Amino acid sequence: MPYIPPETVSKAREMDLLTYLRNYEPDELVHFGGSTYCTREHDSLKISNGKWCWFSRGIGGTSALDYLIKVKDVPFLEAVERITGQAAVQPPVFVSRTRQEKPKVLLLPKASRSLEQVKNYLAGRGIDPELIAFCVQTGRLYESEPYHNAVFIGLDKDGKARYANLRGIGSDFIGDANGSDKRYSFGIPAAVQSDTLHLFESAIDLLSFGTLLKMEGIDWRRDNLLSLAGVYKPRNRVEDSALPAALKQYISDNPHIRKVVLRLDNDPAGRLAAHTIQTLLAKQYGLASTTRLPPKGKDYNDYLCIRRGLAITKRKERRKER
Repeated sequence: MPYIPPETVSKAREMDLLTYLRNYEPDELVHFGGSTYCTREHDSLKISNGKWCWFSRGIGGTSALDYLIKVKDVPFLEAVERITGQAAVQPPVFVSRTRQEKPKVLLLPKASRSLEQVKNYLAGRGIDPELIAFCVQTGRLYESEPYHNAVFIGLDKDGKARYANLRGIGSDFIGDANGSDKRYSFGIPAAVQSDTLHLFESAIDLLSFGTLLKMEGIDWRRDNLLSLAGVYKPRNRVEDSALPAALKQYISDNPHIRKVVLRLDNDPAGRLAAHTIQTLLAKQYGLASTTRLPPKGKDYNDYLCIRRGLAITKRKERRKER
């Protein structure tokens, strides 16, 4: 049986995929945008920051060796020999990794000692107490001071607060806290790993959908739930548009996602946004997606209020911090 010394294997593992393709298979490399690349054979295989992920298959890695084995089905020994052999003939020019942006510093408003106004506000909009309690207990919701806004927190994959949306109680105020990173908007993961993600325009709509599931006797945490950090406005041409930052980040952090259900607003802007996102998900990531607009009302909170016999909240959304 052929033998390859451990130091040779370690040397082969040092080569990242972008360096490998640029040096030895340049025709297979396609610039996707920014510091991200894909392969000509698999446009859902993205390469960025020294890592790669084949989103349509849910597999990824860091090295060219991983790629040859997992994607090209090259046997391990042959893959090692291919990399080291090519490097011996033509030493690679390694790609310098892009300098990562300095993380934003999130400045959260002071928390009030009481949650009474936030709880009453959300109850008035039909949200189930269990969902409110879950958000409070997991650090996703609190009441600010002195304005007593509802503060919805977006967490990154490590559970760190990275985004905060403030919603006025008894006013039309809506705004993001200073330093908010829109890639990490308010969301609730499935209790047990699920390959389905439901996408909403706002945290209120997300919680309304969860409440509707509970009303039907369905586990409201069976799938992943994510809200966007504001209204998504695609460009005039679909091909010139980019996915919402929050959705793009979520898919990157959760490569097991296979299906996205778009539950955006039932108005011209919401329908256009859903169409654009569906097109981009299929083209760029090979992901299946469907659109499920609320049966009645403009959004899922309207529909929930109709189901519960509550007055529908009307507000002028002014995205200005105070």
